Amino acid sequence: MTAARLPVTRALAALIETATGRPCGIGELPRVRGKSGEWEPATCPYAILDSLPGEFSGPPLSDWHADAAWTYQVTSVGERDDQVQWLSDRVRAGVVGRHGGRWAHDLPVSQARVIDRELGYDAAGEPSVSAAGAIVSYVQRVTITVTPA
Repeated sequence: MTAARLPVTRALAALIETATGRPCGIGELPRVRGKSGEWEPATCPYAILDSLPGEFSGPPLSDWHADAAWTYQVTSVGERDDQVQWLSDRVRAGVVGRHGGRWAHDLPVSQARVIDRELGYDAAGEPSVSAAGAIVSYVQRVTITVTPA
C-alpha cells in the first residue's frame, strides 16, 4: 500500500509555516484571518506549496509501490529580493536543516513515516512586474520520501 500524498502535503505546509512564521498556501495564495475575523489574502512574504510528480519504490517482489517520494515546489513570494531570500533561507532550514544529527523540525505524517528529505533545486529570485506592482519569487524543490507506518 502506497503512502497517501495529501497527509504529506498538509504536514509539509504546516512545517513551512512553523519554520518561517509566514503563511503557506497549498497550490494557491495563502489566506489568513484579518482583524475583522474574515479570511483575506496574506501579505508578503508568503510561500506557496505545489505538488509535482512522485516516484515509487519498495521491497522487490512484495510491494514495490510501498515507498513514495513526493516532490514539491515551494515558491517564496515577496515584494523585494531580500524578503524572498530571507523566506527561502527559512524554508531550507526548516525542511532539510539539521541540529545534532537530527532534523531541525519534525515532519509528522499520519499513517506514514518520513524516511528521507531532500532539497533538489534551489533557484535565485526572479522578479516580475504586474499591474499590481513588483513581485519577486524564489523557487525551491524538495522531495519527501515516506513509507507506510
